Amino acid sequence: MDVASLGYRTDLALLQLAGSRIEDRGDHLVIRTPRNPTFWWGNFLLLDRVPQREEADAWLARFAAAFPDARHVTFGIDGTDGRVGDLAVFTERGLGVEAQTVMTATAVHPPAHPGSGATYRPLVSDADWAQSVTLRLDCDDRDAPSREVDFVQRRTASNRVLTETGRGSWFGAFVDGRLVSQMGLVAAGPQLARFQSVETHPDFRGRGFAGSLLHHASEYGFGELGARTLVMVADPDYLAIRLYRSVGFADTERQLQAERPPPR
Repeated sequence: MDVASLGYRTDLALLQLAGSRIEDRGDHLVIRTPRNPTFWWGNFLLLDRVPQREEADAWLARFAAAFPDARHVTFGIDGTDGRVGDLAVFTERGLGVEAQTVMTATAVHPPAHPGSGATYRPLVSDADWAQSVTLRLDCDDRDAPSREVDFVQRRTASNRVLTETGRGSWFGAFVDGRLVSQMGLVAAGPQLARFQSVETHPDFRGRGFAGSLLHHASEYGFGELGARTLVMVADPDYLAIRLYRSVGFADTERQLQAERPPPR
């Protein structure tokens, strides 16, 4: 299966670098991440098109056969455009659907309101990576259950491997030694680099740290990684997308996906 979506192509490249396995079944790909089986978007099916209504149950059965122990259900849909409404075949079966915005930049410029009072640098030490776990949990849920903590620790360990093998770097904005904003940038194909996990602690948002860190990381991508195009996937309804546009990213594609979280 030839993947047309730049978003999914870079997703798959990063997953493979982190140890995921990809099986080509002709009209779909099976993506598995044995090291982190609760990672929804590391264990999913990527379909070559939106299914017809009468095909939906068969695809749900294929997912169950591919991931018999999974408590989640996740489908990606290849393509470069589309709308949430195109995925009614999944919403009718209780899945949530999204049309993410794939953004690209071939040049960047500093944000209009840079964040002052922070140090911008890569994560390098055990203490830095421990702070990365804490920041991820603080951005999501301060009272996360143990299974969520385990998931974040596994993802962070995978991110660290990518940086320590020279595939990219994870950057942080530090205020008085505290990690308050972070993001990763990893080589994801010839002259391509993909951003990962752009996040800022809730208490430090709106102060320009993410914009300055994004510009800093982008310069690394064009320089050290030799990228000509940087790729970002963003929620079109979340305010952070304006930040990405403000430093030079432009909307390029839409990425369709459907998911059913594990029951609580």
